[in-house]
Amino acid sequence: MNIGELVKGVATATGTSEADAKKAVTAVFDQIAAAAAKGEEVAVPGFGKFSVKDRPERQGRNPATGEAMTIAASKKVSFTAAKGLKDKL
Repeated sequence: MNIGELVKGVATATGTSEADAKKAVTAVFDQIAAAAAKGEEVAVPGFGKFSVKDRPERQGRNPATGEAMTIAASKKVSFTAAKGLKDKL
């Protein structure tokens, strides 16, 4: 499913226009991204939880040369599915 299909599904389910549904879907994703940027956790009951996790600095290898290198520390967004979503699978 891509964003266009998601927007059509939301528009059909809510009885709104696709333009309004696209605004709503975009706003939801923008709010999740803004919360993640602040390091906050976003929990959606029955769906899941988005959280930010720290990835420590680690050693790796350059695939082109095989030379050892240090991979910098970073942050990543993690998603954990809720029981309600897992049950639907």
